Amino acid sequence: MKQIEDLVDWFYGKEKALIALSGGVDSALVACAAQKALGKQAVAATADYKTLSQEELESAKSVCQEIGIRHVIIEYSELDNPDFVKNDQNRCFHCRTELAEHLLALSKKEKISLIVDGTNLDDLAEYRPGLVALKKNGVQSPLVEIGFTKSDVRRVAREIDLSIHDKPSNSCLASRIPWGNTVTAEKLVRIEKSEIMVKQLFGVRQVRVRDFGDSASIEVDKNEIIFLDNKKNMSILEKYMNGLGFYRITVDPNGYRPGKLNVITD
Repeated sequence: MKQIEDLVDWFYGKEKALIALSGGVDSALVACAAQKALGKQAVAATADYKTLSQEELESAKSVCQEIGIRHVIIEYSELDNPDFVKNDQNRCFHCRTELAEHLLALSKKEKISLIVDGTNLDDLAEYRPGLVALKKNGVQSPLVEIGFTKSDVRRVAREIDLSIHDKPSNSCLASRIPWGNTVTAEKLVRIEKSEIMVKQLFGVRQVRVRDFGDSASIEVDKNEIIFLDNKKNMSILEKYMNGLGFYRITVDPNGYRPGKLNVITD
């Protein structure tokens, strides 16, 4: 249990802390440690920026209740940001820059000087310009400073009985749209609806529906691909997704892996 003690100790001596909480296990563990160290002086904030799935928002609310930390929902729309909507290689940078601005405004209102997130060591190995934006705006990452990997996070979260210790990683719905293709509200809605239907029909936990205009590629965890062999349910899914404007639907035989759409399309 040394790592959770180290994480709690990281917050000792701080007067207050604002935790950027996404609804995933990483930021939930940070929020839990902050609450243990600071009690009511720890505040979690989740941005409902209209590209976050409803499932993730509900997860954030639920885990904050479980931890017992005060939870603030920041509402704004990334679709009002033309730099984000154009969806180039810097989409995540623009996203996190805007998020940081809202977090800074909230921290000023709450008189909190320390803002932290759930970035872990493994995140640093991926192409994540959003992390640069957060760091540039003074957001700190205790998991990185202490030396937590993703597996460390899940293990420690399980040890302290955090309910979402095995929750699959997720990302904003815009990550399903290839770079160079404009992000729209209509695309986000049909992506979210399609992913919900895949989960309901096949019982899989990890799903990405990649939006390629008239066509869509479904990715699930490699160990769960076999669940999609149900022809009856696949027929139901295809009819449903046809109604959303996806007329060619494929299942990626290689399964889900992060960052698969980090390419520019014509």
